[in-house]
Amino acid sequence: MKSRKKETPVILITNDDSISAPGIKALAEAVKDLGRVVVVAPDKPQSGMGHAITIGHPLRLHKQYFLDEIEAYSCSGTPVDCVKIAVDKVLHRKPDICLSGINHGANHSINVIYSGTMSAAIEASIESIPSAGFSLLDYSVEADFSASKVYVRKIVEKMLQQKHDKHFTLNVNIPAVDVSLIKGVKICRQAYAKYDEKFLERKDPHGRNYFWLTGEFMNFDKAKDTDVWALKNNYVSIVPVQFDLTNYNTKNQLEKKWKF
Repeated sequence: MKSRKKETPVILITNDDSISAPGIKALAEAVKDLGRVVVVAPDKPQSGMGHAITIGHPLRLHKQYFLDEIEAYSCSGTPVDCVKIAVDKVLHRKPDICLSGINHGANHSINVIYSGTMSAAIEASIESIPSAGFSLLDYSVEADFSASKVYVRKIVEKMLQQKHDKHFTLNVNIPAVDVSLIKGVKICRQAYAKYDEKFLERKDPHGRNYFWLTGEFMNFDKAKDTDVWALKNNYVSIVPVQFDLTNYNTKNQLEKKWKF
């Protein structure tokens, strides 16, 4: 009896820095021979959009030249919109995996809440598509993605080799150092770290007040099993994440203590 030929996996790629960002091209280059790669990404930067969706006006898709032989579209919506419309109108099916990034800048600790990169990956997870979001700790448009491509490839190969829970999602951050300086990979938990935020108040040319959000990153978690620690010590951090925000410990406590 002849064995069935293994089907080519479909890999959906998106991001929040826009389809023209160097990071998404690096991501596609790292995995382009691992399956059928299709790119659907925002037509403009969408950093910090979180899990926003577009409901007040129509979305538009435009075919784009991206990389040789890679099907690509720009979308006028958010990263989450890109995942939704890719499944329904581009692929007409769910991809085998969804990859988001490579983001220009960190998405460790509290950043995962605000991140458009990670919201796209989490949206895929909601739709039962195993996913991963990738970020490089370098905000520069001229960032060097060579080390990122090495570790993206290693992680995606493992994702494709094994069957995962349908809600499988990884938050992957990569230190901005030469590949020779990366010590390896750490499976971590999300650090308790946040920004001490302030709004700078200024005046526009018409004398009206406006505000500009600034902040200093504060790490309150000094343990050695967190993403912040791993990245500071030149490890690639992988944090498994989920969209279920239920605090089960508090739920159990309230069930016992609160009687109505």
